[in-house]
Amino acid sequence: MKPVLISLFALTALFPASAKEPVKTTTELSKASAEMAEAANAFLKSLDEAQSKKARYPFENEERENWGFVPRSRNGIPIADLSPEQRKLARNLLESGMSADGLTKIDAVITLEGWLREIEKRPDFRNPENYFTTIFGEPSATGTWGWRFEGHHAAMNFTLVEGKNISVTPTFLGTNPSEVREGPLKGLRALAKEEDLGRALATALKDAGKPVLFSENPPNEILTAADRQIQQLEPVGVTGSEMTAAQKEGLITLISEYANRFRKEVADEDIAQAKAEIDTLHFGWAGSLTKGEAYYYRIQGKSFLIEAANIQNNANHVHTVWRDAANDFGRDALADHMKGHDH
Repeated sequence: MKPVLISLFALTALFPASAKEPVKTTTELSKASAEMAEAANAFLKSLDEAQSKKARYPFENEERENWGFVPRSRNGIPIADLSPEQRKLARNLLESGMSADGLTKIDAVITLEGWLREIEKRPDFRNPENYFTTIFGEPSATGTWGWRFEGHHAAMNFTLVEGKNISVTPTFLGTNPSEVREGPLKGLRALAKEEDLGRALATALKDAGKPVLFSENPPNEILTAADRQIQQLEPVGVTGSEMTAAQKEGLITLISEYANRFRKEVADEDIAQAKAEIDTLHFGWAGSLTKGEAYYYRIQGKSFLIEAANIQNNANHVHTVWRDAANDFGRDALADHMKGHDH
């Protein structure tokens, strides 16, 4: 039986994502910015004074970069503190930034948090209502502001600059377990494609005699952790220029699985950028290529970095992250914004 995902926002089922369209235009970005601002303002309007104090921060506040993906105390307002109607509005905001596929992954992650609570008998530590929404600055279709949705194994950071630029990094999704092997959720794999597409590409490259395997021993974790700002890692593995057309297509398909977590106006630009840089991209794998055994891989471009690791819990606990060395938290776009304004 197919696993049932629990949506704690109490909304209807998600519809499949629409077919691919051309890379986003300024008009499409403006539409995306406007929809996010409208959803954020509707959510904020629903909050009482005490809730608003939890949910809101100035855009310049250092809290905007205080992100993480482990169970911990967080700032913002959790699902647990919201009424049913407020949960719907918080969900509307999340929907305004994510794709249907991305929402399905997030729902699976939250479902697994509830599953872990039952398995571990630790309701104080595993809480599927402990996912927080936080707004930074004043949401506006043409303004500069940000918002975050975060909890254990899920961190989505959005920065919007003048309604023209949307940054979605750092972004993190993890799943424990990687595959549920018993009980009513048996067979659930929240991040199946990230794992299967990566392994398929690494296997194809290895079988073709290309040096994709850079170490027999994978690191214990993604290397960039929850750093607020990253430095590029050492390039490893195989470059796009060394790949066949089919292997390049496999690499773009893998990258697209990460990019397409977000609404298509945002995802299309990231995919187009990866295609433009394909010959200089690096893809490397460490550890075993056998399913069920520990591995790590990373994809590196001029600035962006994707890491995936499945090491913990006998290689049944996946962490994935998308970073941008220049534009995490919209830093690059904000720098351009500052140049054109007197601050």
